[in-house]
Amino acid sequence: MAGTVKPSESTDQSVGFRDVFAVAEYRRLWSATVISELGDQLARVAVVILVYQRTSSAWLTALSYAISYLPAIMGGSLLAVLADRYPRRNVMVSADLLRAILVLLLAIPAMPLVVLYLLLFAVQALESPARAARAAILPQMLAGERYTVGVAAYHVTNQFTYVAGFLVGGLVVVATGPRLAFAIDAATFLVSALIVARLGAYAPAEPERAAKARLRDRVRTITARPRLRWLAMLAMLAAFSMTPLALAVPYGRQIGLDEDLSSLLMAAIPAGYVAGTFVLTRRVRPQARPRLLGPMALASFLPLMGAALVPPLPVMLALLVVCGALTAYQVVANAEFVALVPDEQRGGAIGVVAATLTAVQGLAMVVAGVVAEFAGAGGAIAIFGASGALAALLLLRAAGSRAEVVAG
Repeated sequence: MAGTVKPSESTDQSVGFRDVFAVAEYRRLWSATVISELGDQLARVAVVILVYQRTSSAWLTALSYAISYLPAIMGGSLLAVLADRYPRRNVMVSADLLRAILVLLLAIPAMPLVVLYLLLFAVQALESPARAARAAILPQMLAGERYTVGVAAYHVTNQFTYVAGFLVGGLVVVATGPRLAFAIDAATFLVSALIVARLGAYAPAEPERAAKARLRDRVRTITARPRLRWLAMLAMLAAFSMTPLALAVPYGRQIGLDEDLSSLLMAAIPAGYVAGTFVLTRRVRPQARPRLLGPMALASFLPLMGAALVPPLPVMLALLVVCGALTAYQVVANAEFVALVPDEQRGGAIGVVAATLTAVQGLAMVVAGVVAEFAGAGGAIAIFGASGALAALLLLRAAGSRAEVVAG
């Protein structure tokens, strides 16, 4: 297969981040992803702060954050199948170039909110094929435990870009305004495209068969296997735990913080996720990780319930960090899901789950914004924490009552 790079297998315990980054193709893909995502987070903070400054509305602020997730409802999974039909490198480069143009348009002064929302919608729609192509390439680059560690490294750096983007984003936007943030984001897409262009083509295993497959075939791939179906439902739980990101600015205002300091709240969950991922992948044996998925998912929502008390900044930061650390179960669930899907269906299956998760997250953030108008930001976060815990408990019971879920 063109562009495939698979190092020799190693024992589970001997594989580390150094082994993964020894693969040149992985280093390029990782670098391109980090660069573009840093710009994305900077732009996302710019949008949130801009909307709140102009409207002082928790609902519109949550909507501005959620709008980047909503395109998945209207075709994200359909665009993701491009990763199974065309060379995956070409899909990523094309998506980067188109997004660079769209993000530059966001820098136009006095952009009406409706137009801003539409541009954000288009940018996120192009993320679907790029994300599916990127995820589908990883098993072609890395084999065995290297793949799991490679996914973990990707997730760690992804969350690090969230932390850095949110922390720096608040300061940059307050100091210079949002237009510079949008220009930087456009530049990162261009740099990412240049790096990805140096990768191998990574053509899908059976593009002709993928072209004939319909969306329902990819959905059936997931729903027909109990383990895949359970892992997909486990991924959906992230919708509940991500609501604090959409409500960080309103919560900060509720406890008397300036907008730039509210970015600390946005960074807390990603920071905890980084720490949790490191512990889970480097300190827990591979054979033991699958057994921790359900319990960690349930426990991750308990800290969010503390937001009902509207604690001060240090306490709330600690609660969000713990929540983020426990959501690291998503790394293991993601790696197992991708490994179980055949290569010729991988891009489409990843796209279906990613698009569904994105849509659910966006919807959850909109609903959280509405709830915050009546219950306050702290109350809304606590309500979603309790709802997530209930959903996780139901999934745990399903896994315990059906042996085939565990067996796959």
